Amino acid sequence: MTDESNPEQKTGPRCDYPGCEDLGEIVSRLSPEGYLVATGKKAYSFREAYRRFHYCQDHHSELMSGVWSRITFDSDKDDDHVAPTAI
Repeated sequence: MTDESNPEQKTGPRCDYPGCEDLGEIVSRLSPEGYLVATGKKAYSFREAYRRFHYCQDHHSELMSGVWSRITFDSDKDDDHVAPTAI
């Protein structure tokens, strides 16, 4: 028997952002600090090489904004700098 008295009951993974209890509906390779974290395993693809995290929409947007602000800030980069999303 399922409990349908609470239709807003959340199921699935929680957001990995510290202190957040929301549903982690977005899968990302970014850590809560905004960086890629290697799995430590011998990997043949990007998907296998980095850990997966789950985030709610708000925290995923916040992390992506931080990444883009780091790669668009041109204080010490030249035109040959490769963005981390090009990997």
